[in-house]
Parts: sequence; C-alpha cells; structure tokens
Amino acid sequence: MKRIYLVEDEQNLADIIRLNLEMEGFFVEHVSKGSVAFSNAPKIDEYDLVILDVMLPEVSGITICKEIRKYSNIPVLFLSAKGTTQDRITGLKTGGNDYLPKPFDLEELLLKVQILLNGVDAAKQETERENYTINNRQINFLTFEITDLSTNKKQTLSKREIELLKLFIGNKDRVVSRDEILSKFWDASQYPTARTIDNYILTFRKIFETDPKQPQHFFSIRSVGYRFTDGK
Repeated sequence: MKRIYLVEDEQNLADIIRLNLEMEGFFVEHVSKGSVAFSNAPKIDEYDLVILDVMLPEVSGITICKEIRKYSNIPVLFLSAKGTTQDRITGLKTGGNDYLPKPFDLEELLLKVQILLNGVDAAKQETERENYTINNRQINFLTFEITDLSTNKKQTLSKREIELLKLFIGNKDRVVSRDEILSKFWDASQYPTARTIDNYILTFRKIFETDPKQPQHFFSIRSVGYRFTDGK
C-alpha cells in the first residue's frame, strides 16, 4: 500500500482529500502544522508521496520542501491558493514535482498523485539496474565507468557525477531544481553555485550528446533547473 503524507491546515479540505485517497487504496497520514512536517523531514522516506500546502501556520510549505530535499527525493505535490506563474516557478525551484492551485478538481488531484507515483516506480526500477544506456553510452553504476558501445572506449566518472546521473535518471522527464541538487550534494560550507551544476551538465553533454550544442538529453530550464530525457 502506498503511503501519502498530507500537510494541510484546512481541516475540511484535508478530510475530503484523505477520504478520496483512502477510497483509492492509499494510506494517508495528515498533519496540519508546518512545524510538525518540518521536524518530520528526516524520516520522510517512510512515505511514497508528499501533498504539501504552501501557506501553513508556523512554517511555510516552501521551507518544508527545502528541508525535505536535504534528506529525500520523494515526490512533492504543492497545493496553494496562490496560482500565478511565478508561484508555480517558485514551487518547482524549491524542489516540488508538481503544483496544483486551489480550488481544484479532486479527479485532477488523484490523477496527479497517480502520475507522480508511477514515475517513482519506473525511476526506481531504472536506477536499481547495474547499467543504464544513454545514446549508445552505457553507464555502469558499480564501477563508475562509461562505455561507448560503438568503440568500446571507457572513461571513469567521479562518485558525485554518478550520483548526479542517478538523480537525473530517477527523475526522467521531470525538472530537477538547482536548489534541490545543491542541497542534496553539497553542504553550506562548500559554497557551491548554480554555475557548479552547469559545469556538470556541460560534462554530461560532452559524454552523452551527439552534438553538445544541440542537446537531446540534458536540458537547462531557465530560472528553474534541469531536465533529463533519454527518448525511450
């Protein structure tokens, strides 16, 4: 049974969401205070999905999502009465996977939940493999080697490069924000910048793209982050 962590301070809305999710066969744990969700971030991987209201008492959903991203890549679906383009961009940059403005149709909510969970299941299967192939270059996650299958030439990547590839593959076709990447792979004392990640993306393009100047797999999404697709 999939487990969903619902953070919503409007009790009536939370009851409706919970009832409908439970009717679909999900286990739902509901909390109404932002401070509780923030303190639970280190153990968020006990769940499969977070539904997170943006405007919460004590601690905002944006702050909670940033804290979650220090520990987990669990999908986060934002709910918010603020539905402007800039609000959605802020949610995605923070590390949210999707954004649903209030008021919303329950059928749309359930559809977004199912899509996010299906994406996690597919990504988990892919990143649990020993090998993964992008444009005729095979990644070996155990040896950190990249093999050009047309020439059999090999090169070795660093552990961080391999972990970044795993993150992108695990979020295939979804945008991964810069903030999420920085918080996951660097601590504050290292003072990384967005340019740091750009350099890794340039490296991946040189390895995996037929033409690095016209990428087909590793895309930069302006003001938000990056998106990987393998075309499969």
